[in-house]
Amino acid sequence: MRTLIKNALIVPVDREDEHYFKGNILIENGKIIEVGKTDEKADEIVDASHMIAIPGLINTHTHLAMVLMRNYKDDMENLQAWLSQIFPIEDKLNGDDIYAASLLGASELIMSGCTTFADMYFNYDRTLDAARKVGIKAVLGLTIFGDEKETEKRLADAERNMNLHQGDPRYRFDLAPHAIYTCTKGTYEMVRDFAKEHNLFVHTHLSETKKEVEDSIKEFGMTPAVYLDSINLFDARCYVAHGVHLTDQEMEILKKKNVSVAHNPSSNAKLLSGTFPLKKAINIGLNVSLGTDGASSNNNLDMFEEMHVAAMIASASGYKVKAYDILKMATINGARALGYENERGSIEEGKDADIVLLNTDTPSFCPLNNPVSALVFSASSECVDTVLVNGKTVMKNRMLTGIDIKSVMDRLRMQWEDIKKR
Repeated sequence: MRTLIKNALIVPVDREDEHYFKGNILIENGKIIEVGKTDEKADEIVDASHMIAIPGLINTHTHLAMVLMRNYKDDMENLQAWLSQIFPIEDKLNGDDIYAASLLGASELIMSGCTTFADMYFNYDRTLDAARKVGIKAVLGLTIFGDEKETEKRLADAERNMNLHQGDPRYRFDLAPHAIYTCTKGTYEMVRDFAKEHNLFVHTHLSETKKEVEDSIKEFGMTPAVYLDSINLFDARCYVAHGVHLTDQEMEILKKKNVSVAHNPSSNAKLLSGTFPLKKAINIGLNVSLGTDGASSNNNLDMFEEMHVAAMIASASGYKVKAYDILKMATINGARALGYENERGSIEEGKDADIVLLNTDTPSFCPLNNPVSALVFSASSECVDTVLVNGKTVMKNRMLTGIDIKSVMDRLRMQWEDIKKR
């Protein structure tokens, strides 16, 4: 089947010299086969006049099912105090809770123009079920806490379930040891070896707070990234979340080892974690992507808002980031972080047809002086009109095609009331 998107203002994120142009996009069998002035015959024609076409956004760090705790215990003074309230709730959760929450989270992501997300949570098989139902692509992190004994069980579970996606390239499993303060050295070493053996990525929190750094120096005599490098974790393919308190030395280590950092500006600000040194990271060529974190520490999954906040916090810190560089963080840099740069993250011939159409016939886009700046500084999830994943329309005219969002929300409300009674 061929689909032709006509008359779009295309922001391909595949070149530095031409940020946007008017044109058409031809799609066949889930792939982009032509971009530009193509006017080939197609089975379906989408009139994208008054629309901006961008690559599907890529959220490289979230905890999808934590939409359950949205706006719950928001007034805690720091990450540690907040976690002390969150962990007891998580201990109550079952697979049905995770599925219901993941359905809502995946829907929220699609409705905000996100077509791929990297998750870190429990019952990852139920998150996979939800992602399939909604039609979004997912990288599912097998979350690991604790010592070697517990890790051995989790890795055995991983080995049994790695083929749950049945070879579907839209889905992948990663290993997700939580953090250096919840996982032992032996756990990280076991994760490293397992990841290398099975060609998996490792996704972990790193240097999120000052306390984490201070405790690392006290316990290991090293800052967190230096510690993980000392045990050769980065010999496996890795991407890390937050990196708020990375030193210059640590950023050089991550660059050398091709480790990407998922920047989570809203969560960092809300939980008083600090400000990621974006200027230094960009200047040394470290690959920086974007993540929303969980909806309980954000408190939404809107990647357009995340771009806006990232740009504003950088400016408030004395560093003016180009809007195009922020957009790259949410697209091609995210694809690079997850190892998908040859398949996703830009509108190019041969790549997956993960495409988002934004309606510019709205007050926030009027007048449209600079489309790239408008995407970063003016757009919101409400501007997202149509979303295609592998060429399949999963949202049109802001209506999800695979599920009834009201039923999903009603189910989650009931689920949350039940959780609170447990």
